[in-house]
Amino acid sequence: MSHAYDYNAAPDRTRILAVANQKGGVGKTTTAINLGTALAAVGEHVLVVDLDPQGNASTGLGVARRTTQQSTYHVLIGESDLEDVIVSSGIPRLDCAPSTLDLLGAELELSTFDRKTYRLLDAIDKLAKNQTKGQGYSYMLLDCPPSLNLLTVNALSAADAVLVPLQCEFFALEGLSQLLKTVERVRASLNSKLAVQGVVLTMFDRRNSLSEQVAQDVREVLGEKVYQTVIPRNVRVSEAPSYGKPVLLYDNKCAGSQAYIRLASEIIRREQELRAA
Repeated sequence: MSHAYDYNAAPDRTRILAVANQKGGVGKTTTAINLGTALAAVGEHVLVVDLDPQGNASTGLGVARRTTQQSTYHVLIGESDLEDVIVSSGIPRLDCAPSTLDLLGAELELSTFDRKTYRLLDAIDKLAKNQTKGQGYSYMLLDCPPSLNLLTVNALSAADAVLVPLQCEFFALEGLSQLLKTVERVRASLNSKLAVQGVVLTMFDRRNSLSEQVAQDVREVLGEKVYQTVIPRNVRVSEAPSYGKPVLLYDNKCAGSQAYIRLASEIIRREQELRAA
């Protein structure tokens, strides 16, 4: 795949959203790649930054993982610029900064660096310096690993806001409270602008009373922070990654695809309200 950074694209400033939840299996990567695709489909220019050693966001966008490939690992340790690792996903207006397994050892290496929590922010700032007004990505989605490690802290230190996928299950609120505490700590010590953009309920099953109860409980606690759009449990969403495609390309008529399109519209609307405020 070719390098893909396009200097003739989006708005005055990139909005950086960390897609984070320290719990695995909640639809975090699925949300990153399908939300990115949906945003691109409505005209936004999007970069998905894969910070998870598993690399599922990369492969889910059809980016083959090669051991020789420059990746976000090389960006974080200062061997590559972000611009140099970005590749096209093949989807118009959607690019990817891929992950490799090297990220497994990144935390240990990063602990010895100066500005160890700001390595990603510094790389994004360097990328931004190559832009002129009105050019560049409109959104960066940072796909975090399912743990609150130094990779996730780098993402939270660089982000404007956090988007939290939350599976509709029994322990959902407990995991959410831990993440919100981490967001508060990062805001207090590393990134004063960090906010929670919203919580998206995933794997929602209307036939299951527990899903309804969890959704109700989360809305009671967080109110308008919870998106109106919920992502249903949908077999087409689960199948799509094995074909190296977002579900919007695999089956754009299925319930999961339609939900991600609605979520993209809701996020854009929230962002517009923030800019207008």
